[in-house]
Amino acid sequence: MFESLGDRLQTVMHKIKGYGKITEDNISEMMREIRLALLEADVNYKVVKEFTNTVKEKALGEEVQKSIKPGELFVKIVKDELTELLGGESKSLNINGNPAILMLVGLQGSGKTTTIGKLANFLRKKHAKKPLLVACDVYRPAAIDQLKQIGKQLGIEVYEEGKKDPVEISKNAITYAKENRYDYVLIDTAGRLHIDEELMDELKNISKVISPQETLLVIDSMMGQDAINVIEGFHNALTLTGVILTKLDGDTRGGVALSVRHLTNVPIKFIGVSEKLDGLEPFDPERMAGRILGMGDIISLVEKATEAIDEKDAMDAAKKMQSGKFDLDDFLKQMKQIRKLGPLENLLKLLPGAKKMNLDQVEIDPKQMAHIEAIILSMTPKERKNPEIIKASRKTRIAAGCGLSVQEVNKLLSQFDQMKKMMKQMMNGNMKLPF
Repeated sequence: MFESLGDRLQTVMHKIKGYGKITEDNISEMMREIRLALLEADVNYKVVKEFTNTVKEKALGEEVQKSIKPGELFVKIVKDELTELLGGESKSLNINGNPAILMLVGLQGSGKTTTIGKLANFLRKKHAKKPLLVACDVYRPAAIDQLKQIGKQLGIEVYEEGKKDPVEISKNAITYAKENRYDYVLIDTAGRLHIDEELMDELKNISKVISPQETLLVIDSMMGQDAINVIEGFHNALTLTGVILTKLDGDTRGGVALSVRHLTNVPIKFIGVSEKLDGLEPFDPERMAGRILGMGDIISLVEKATEAIDEKDAMDAAKKMQSGKFDLDDFLKQMKQIRKLGPLENLLKLLPGAKKMNLDQVEIDPKQMAHIEAIILSMTPKERKNPEIIKASRKTRIAAGCGLSVQEVNKLLSQFDQMKKMMKQMMNGNMKLPF
């Protein structure tokens, strides 16, 4: 996401950092490049004009002129204004209700039904509470079946009454949720190919009956600037509390995200980052601005690790590394936990300076990790505990057992040995652990 915009802005930021002095001429030159980058990313022209004027005014201010490192201060101004453009600060969901009711609305094809499953999954993982999905899209063929399939994949119940009146279904679903002690009710409403009076009347009636804490518009970021008209149309009728932008991972421009809050005053609350049912992230303007400018997003990286990696296992592994007792069983366990974080390429992109180090170009073949797992699982428990006993005949047997070559077994053992030595040096050097 934001790939082309990020590339352009990072080039400008790198150039301005090299200037020992900021002048009106070089600021004008930089602003011209930033303006073009934003317009090419499909950011609304009014937003671009206001953004560049504000940045230019601040960059020519007294504070920058007197700064020892004016280039770095300019980068900070751009980041701060970009953060403001994206919404300033993250807006969390209002989930204070018994149950909390969230209604998702949107046009057909925006990814609403998949998104409601992702949101239910997110709420369950984040708050360890019980969500209920409600099928109120009674018009689109197979919409109810799609929601039931998603519910089955996630192990989340779907409330449905077939093709009955959506207003009655939503009302009955709330009663059912209260009786069965559900914490969240997520209503999947019908969409149309365009905004029309019939759609809005139905959504207004559902909203009136259930009084949702959140009314979230799911919108396809690939729509471009048409998305602004759609948001305003829904907002005028329903008073939206937030937007969920889908398919942002497939949009290298991302102009909609940079225009939404400024033009509609509706906050972006979540973004879709993959097609998987865990591919939904809370939207944080400051972190996103940092990603666009190549400053990385360490906080998101840490949060992902905290969610996926068992803290006790990680501490045990660290102690074993320090004492030199880390074996192939431990290595396999750690590798499985790392795989839960998702594709490693995506994690590397969150590191500061990833582009400069070409980490954004790294491709890690998931087959390679599967091969490592197969080799280790072909070993006996004794071999995994003591890899040094694995000589020629054992290597031949392990290779035959996993269907790979002896060379690949040798390669793994060599890499593991090097990793152990490096880890022990790190642990016994400046990275002593507090235990």
